[in-house]
Amino acid sequence: CFAVGPKLFQYVVKVLVQAVQLLYAMLKIDQPSYILLQNPPGLPGIAVAWAACLFWRSKLIIDWHNYGYTILSLSHGKNHPLVQIAKWYEKLFGRLSDYNLCVTNAMKEDLWVNCNIKAVTLYDKPASYFKETPLELQHQLYMKLAKDYELFKPRTESVSSNAEMSAFTERDEKSGHVIKTKGRPALLISSTSWTEDEDFSVLLKALEDYERYICEGVELPSLVCVITGKGPLKDYYNGLISKLHFKHIQICTPWLEAEDYPLLLGSADLGVCLHKSSSGLDLPMKVVDMFGCCLPVCAIYFECLHELVKHNENGLIFRDSNELAEQLKMLFLGFPTLEGKLHNFRKNLRASEQLRWDESWDQTVLPLLKQNE
Repeated sequence: CFAVGPKLFQYVVKVLVQAVQLLYAMLKIDQPSYILLQNPPGLPGIAVAWAACLFWRSKLIIDWHNYGYTILSLSHGKNHPLVQIAKWYEKLFGRLSDYNLCVTNAMKEDLWVNCNIKAVTLYDKPASYFKETPLELQHQLYMKLAKDYELFKPRTESVSSNAEMSAFTERDEKSGHVIKTKGRPALLISSTSWTEDEDFSVLLKALEDYERYICEGVELPSLVCVITGKGPLKDYYNGLISKLHFKHIQICTPWLEAEDYPLLLGSADLGVCLHKSSSGLDLPMKVVDMFGCCLPVCAIYFECLHELVKHNENGLIFRDSNELAEQLKMLFLGFPTLEGKLHNFRKNLRASEQLRWDESWDQTVLPLLKQNE
């Protein structure tokens, strides 16, 4: 309904219509003491929430997870008029808020230096349902996924006729006892919204190298690679994946049910994160969730990533596909023996006292609100 006139005009009209709709919806709810707004998306949300707070005499809290204008610049370029307007808008209305939260110390500093906005760092934390998955639940999940995805089905027939098998687990139907199958593949998981800030060709190139290592005789397991999520570039990357002909690696890109995603994270052997922050100031929530499941991670480098991923402690940081391939080889060498870096990373994640989201909120935000009451 907005496809009339130049694209910039269409965008402005769309934002104005959204602003009116959002303000109307907000003014219909009961008067709040605070409005908490996550940014991005902040256009037109911040201005509308600020106007609603004026009407109600409420306090506005902005939770800065990134800058919207830097995300916009990925598709339009830094100097596009739309990007410059969005940058001016975020800085202006950000300063009109009463309280500000942000997800990294690097962003806290940037908000103060470049926007004159004083913020408190509230790191993203995993919800309580992100945890290691018991073996029985792993087996149930694999059997469920095997109905739709070939790579979760067993590679060989069971020696026992009483066993129910997946590619990774085996359950004796008489005793109900579940074990991990011998010679099972390693399960690697990555999640994405298939957008410009994640270059999945890096992972695909690393997998080509991994396949080559196996063909050269390196003692590595077969790999099942699951890339979850949906988004604009999914079809493009599915096209690239379909052209790859691996003997030892299987890839699927499912859209999982909400309750199955944490179960799969808690069942996997390694997580891979290709998120590159558009601002260089936010942290990937998917790694937070993986760590909640005690899942070690290989993550692509950007400037403040060290605030979450501690290299050689809870995971590894890589800069390109060659480095990722070397890390996969090193971590999976001799898999599935318990010793080695993969095991140590998981041990470190189990040992680290990880606050959950509600606990982190109580410790960081509640004191902030109480001291200003």
